[in-house]
Amino acid sequence: LYTEAAERGSIEAFCNLGVAYVTGSGVEQDEAKGIHFWEEAAMRGDVESRYNLGCNEGQKGNFDRAVRHFLISAKMGHEESLNTIKKMCMAKLATKEHYGQALKGY
Repeated sequence: LYTEAAERGSIEAFCNLGVAYVTGSGVEQDEAKGIHFWEEAAMRGDVESRYNLGCNEGQKGNFDRAVRHFLISAKMGHEESLNTIKKMCMAKLATKEHYGQALKGY
């Protein structure tokens, strides 16, 4: 169902397919495929997919990339992204400037 919706351009479907493939929920787990769906949704303006990409990069230890995703989603009004940047700043994984940018954009 999500695949058909994604083929018709549903951004939410791209995000949901990303979650399904990354977690293996209802489909065979395929992280690369899930990330691809999140990237598609994020490029179309989906804030939740952008946040998910940030979380994924953070889990891999790619904190600079994670912060960039969180900054974009925070500037789109995503509160959890703002809070995540704050936590990263407190853990010295992001700078005060990053947090300031996120606050200003939020």
